[in-house]
Amino acid sequence: MCGIIGVTGIGPAVPRLIDSLKRLEYRGYDSAGVAALVDGRIERRRAKGKIRELEAVLMQEPLEATVGIGHTRWATHGAPTTANAHPHKAGRVTLVHNGIIENFAELKADLIAGGSDFESQTDTEVVAHLMNRELERHNDPLAAFKVVLDQLTGAYALAVLIEGENELILGARRGSPLVVGWGEGEMYLGSDALAVGPFTQKISYLEEGDFVALDRSGARMFDASGAPADRAIVQVSASSALVEKGEYRHFMEKEIHEQPDSVQHTLSHYLDFVNGKVKPGDTDFSKIDRIQIIACGTAFYAGQIGRYAFEKLAGLPCDVEIASEFRYRNPALTPGTLGVAVSQSGETADTLASLSWCKQKGLDTAALVNVHSSSMAREAGHLWPTHAGPEIGVASTKAFTAQVAALLALAVTAGVQRGTIDPTREAELVKALFEAPRLIAEAMQMEDALKDVAHELAKATDVLFLGRGSMFPLAMEGALKLKEISYIHAEGYAAGELKHGPIALVDELTPIVALAPLDDVYEKTASNLQEVAARGGPVIMIAPKSAPDPHGAGIRRVDAPECHTLIAPLVYAIPVQLLAYYTAVQKGTDVDQPRNLAKSVTVE
Repeated sequence: MCGIIGVTGIGPAVPRLIDSLKRLEYRGYDSAGVAALVDGRIERRRAKGKIRELEAVLMQEPLEATVGIGHTRWATHGAPTTANAHPHKAGRVTLVHNGIIENFAELKADLIAGGSDFESQTDTEVVAHLMNRELERHNDPLAAFKVVLDQLTGAYALAVLIEGENELILGARRGSPLVVGWGEGEMYLGSDALAVGPFTQKISYLEEGDFVALDRSGARMFDASGAPADRAIVQVSASSALVEKGEYRHFMEKEIHEQPDSVQHTLSHYLDFVNGKVKPGDTDFSKIDRIQIIACGTAFYAGQIGRYAFEKLAGLPCDVEIASEFRYRNPALTPGTLGVAVSQSGETADTLASLSWCKQKGLDTAALVNVHSSSMAREAGHLWPTHAGPEIGVASTKAFTAQVAALLALAVTAGVQRGTIDPTREAELVKALFEAPRLIAEAMQMEDALKDVAHELAKATDVLFLGRGSMFPLAMEGALKLKEISYIHAEGYAAGELKHGPIALVDELTPIVALAPLDDVYEKTASNLQEVAARGGPVIMIAPKSAPDPHGAGIRRVDAPECHTLIAPLVYAIPVQLLAYYTAVQKGTDVDQPRNLAKSVTVE
């Protein structure tokens, strides 16, 4: 989750840019840079590695300016080098970027054909060249910026400097957060409240699709259509820290909305988006006969989704077991088995004990964890990291989707290494994963419809979640989320199993939530829903608009984004989480600290 900061004001900009970037180090990064307007020219300073490396560069080549932008980069397109570090420059334009420009390859080809020269491997540089080209066509920077934004596909946050516009910083957000900070004779732009926290406690949160023009006197904000927008100025805590909720009512809500970033950064660890290939990593799946995933709670359901992917894409047998059962039943495992522990914290007691048991039996092991210095990370033979950042809410959201994203990427890697995926298929699957952050952001637009559904769920005492294929474990995860934070009894079932018992529970008072992407079992799922509707059960079907209507009385549809079946668990996780969240809000429960639960279970 790259960090962004911009300052336009009256005091020295660069020391404050560095101060802000240091506050954003927790996000993880591999390079850093700043750019500033010096005597009408834009100058850059960049460095690979930590911010101290950038400070060393600035000691040798200082920048004295009152307007500037800064960035910490997590590499997605191109290696972590100084040349690929932000800010990126083209002609009069210098900018920083958080996110992924999905259509960068097509845009770059067009720009090169028009005579543009590129100096980096990044998708970000494409935006700089586009903006420079449009400035030659439009005298108004805002008009040029709107034309550029309309050409971009993906999830992004941008901060832009233009030579000749000496007080101006432009910003835009789609899928990645961006805030405006209000000072006295100064204005700020940041990736979150923490970025601008050292300078002001007055914040405006840009909404999806917004763009903004800052100068030292104020901000002009516009919505996605280009119409002027009035975003409220709110007061945030003077001690903004890693646990700042910002514009959100609860940490869980904030963390749901952070998932385009957390999924993007997790996927970038495993995939080469520039070349449409997997990264080899340190695990050779061609030498593995079987995978044994061990996990608890939400991580267990992530593991089950991973099982579908490993077996379907790589032909690699995969078992998934609850760690508290695994560790005591003396399982029979063959020497070619890879034991994989899945945990957000890397400290879950049962999972850690199961990992240790696998090691004692001589198995190769891996840890899929969000805390890379955790006990599991240190003990396992292979570290499979996720990059979700700190998760405060007890009910896991972004850690779950980061785990799923990593497992899907690793399944593609396994298929490539085992010869079940050829280069054409590899490129198709990497492209599908590449699109996941944008489609996750699109799924957030389901929020209003899901709020309406949540009003009805909040009245229920029992709820059933149904799904087939990878939607089955996601249905169980949806039921778990609802139970955890709303205290409503909920169960997840395989839709095809309904007639083998659970259909006895169906009546007009028991809502059924069905996850129905347009996949190869959609018609089967639709048939199961007709069975439920025929018995008076109120059905909420989450499906893409293009999915045929199951023609059942009492079936309420909520439209989800169209997506490749590989990434459906990532996209459909969003409505599942939002449904649980808004149901809990409606009931007035403690969303972030539900009763009887702890974030990390370090005892049996």
